[in-house]
Amino acid sequence: MSESPKRTLLVATVLCGVCSVLVAGAYVALKPKQDFNRDIDFKKNILMSAGLLGQGTDVNETFKQVEPIVVDLETGKMAEGIDPKSFDQSKADKDPQYNENLSQSEDKAGIKRISRLQKVYLVKKDGAIDQIVLHIYGKGLWSTMKGFLSLDKDTTTVRGFNFYSHAETPGLGGEVDNPKWISQWPGKKVFSDNFEAAVDVVKGNVDPNSPGAEHKIDGLSGATLTSVGVENTFTFWLSDKGYAKFLTNVRNGEIQ
Repeated sequence: MSESPKRTLLVATVLCGVCSVLVAGAYVALKPKQDFNRDIDFKKNILMSAGLLGQGTDVNETFKQVEPIVVDLETGKMAEGIDPKSFDQSKADKDPQYNENLSQSEDKAGIKRISRLQKVYLVKKDGAIDQIVLHIYGKGLWSTMKGFLSLDKDTTTVRGFNFYSHAETPGLGGEVDNPKWISQWPGKKVFSDNFEAAVDVVKGNVDPNSPGAEHKIDGLSGATLTSVGVENTFTFWLSDKGYAKFLTNVRNGEIQ
């Protein structure tokens, strides 16, 4: 059979068209499964930070203890007229209506801008707040590190913490998600007695008898900039630009 440029181009075009249809079909068919897995993974990370994820945990059943709310960071109160179930944080983060550019002095976490609407997760026990799970993120050495911080109802004692997304150097800054390093956090105090952000990621190991040891965390060996990024992320999100006003309202019983 003789070949010609036109015939070759026709065959290539048809082949590309068929492949495109197959790929598009697979995407549409698998999207519900992908959305389900994404939702389960998100819930797992929240439950993990709250210490509620164990082997064999029924994620959806356990997540019934968690009440999502949407907080207006400017007032620290629950945002009015917004349904937490339909609220899309990723869209709010990009919506100019809710966004604010941060000045260099304000931007401790290196995130450049912030949405004043943030989704927060209240873990309820017998109808009362037992834990408050906060979404936090900030710049490390190579990436934006994203995680969840769970605080006790006293709003200052860490119940759990984890990073669920980052691209720090494996074996160095990448140790931010090492369970051994993460295990230092529960019981630490993130605020001073005056309720100012007080997390201190130190070089080396923390002396448990040193002043302020309740606020200190061991630095990551060989990853000074990532360690600084972790501390800066906490400092920002626990400030008035972050969740400080909201946590004050919880502490005062204005949010239950």
